[in-house]
Amino acid sequence: DLNFLTTVIEDTTMTAVIANPQVDKNTLTRLLLDVCEEPLSKLGVNLLKILLENKRLNTIPQIALQFEQLKARHQGMRKVEITAPYPVEPQQQQEIETALKRRLGKTVDVDITLDKSLLGGCLIRTGDEVIDVSMKGHLQRLATELRR
Repeated sequence: DLNFLTTVIEDTTMTAVIANPQVDKNTLTRLLLDVCEEPLSKLGVNLLKILLENKRLNTIPQIALQFEQLKARHQGMRKVEITAPYPVEPQQQQEIETALKRRLGKTVDVDITLDKSLLGGCLIRTGDEVIDVSMKGHLQRLATELRR
């Protein structure tokens, strides 16, 4: 429900309608319920109505994000972002996931992004922890040591 609501709210046409001061609250409510009522559960429709009534539609993406984070934490999962200069091969990704699962003691959900400025290696982020095994990070640490 939350992901569907996020998609609807972030749609460029819907964003323009929501931001338009000439669209009154009743019209906006009817429009959103027409679009969302069928695919949403009863709880989703109630949430939509509450957010509409309190002029908090813009919080839906953040609510969805926080819900997913809490759900993952409850299920014993950790979100891990890996930044690499080149695409990661499936075998490499599996090895990294296995090592992180062993280190963190939890199942990991990995997202991979590319950043060619890293030169080599990768940067791994999970929560507050950052593991920098990139060439860029290594060169920065080396430069810092040489300045001492």
